Amino acid sequence: MQSDTLLHVANFSTLFVCMVLKFPQIFVLMRAKSTTGVSLNSLLLELIGFIVFVTYQMYYDYPPPTYLEYPILIAQDVMLLLLILHYNGSLRQSVIYASVFVGGWKLLTVEKWIIDLAMSLCTFISAASKFAQLQCLWRSKDAGQVSALTWGMATYTCIARIYTTTVTTGDVQVLVRFIVMTLLNLWVLLTVFYYQKHSSSSKKRD
Repeated sequence: MQSDTLLHVANFSTLFVCMVLKFPQIFVLMRAKSTTGVSLNSLLLELIGFIVFVTYQMYYDYPPPTYLEYPILIAQDVMLLLLILHYNGSLRQSVIYASVFVGGWKLLTVEKWIIDLAMSLCTFISAASKFAQLQCLWRSKDAGQVSALTWGMATYTCIARIYTTTVTTGDVQVLVRFIVMTLLNLWVLLTVFYYQKHSSSSKKRD
């Protein structure tokens, strides 16, 4: 009974957090009208990972509460992508990205082996998205336009999903993905804190 309650809390808190997860980052970009420190490659890889993951879960009829947040996250990532393209002056490329993502999504379910292969690569794709963001931060040394709140919430949702996956499907591939994502999200979060603190210290000295 207690485990069922904890499972419901984990599922619904994850869904609630994911409903607003990207909004802090969206608001930061809209206020700054700059994408410094925010990696486009990271966002694109994250979108690919999300699409593969939710398609895999639906293909194998996993319980909807275990992946319900992903369509919401995909919608928010699309909004974020459009903002980044807009501020980078390349909004026209959105048509190309849309065509590639929709075509890729359709291809995933053509054959069982395709979705299985894609899922086996999903952890590497999602990990690559985090490393792309880290690389962007290391290169720019500026986290002013990166939302620590978004990365903090992302870390929480992955921790919650480690628990829900363990007590529901027990899928090892999915579990490994969430463990890796938790560690990498935390790494990005700490890096954001480091550069934001460093920037604040520099401004005080000036």
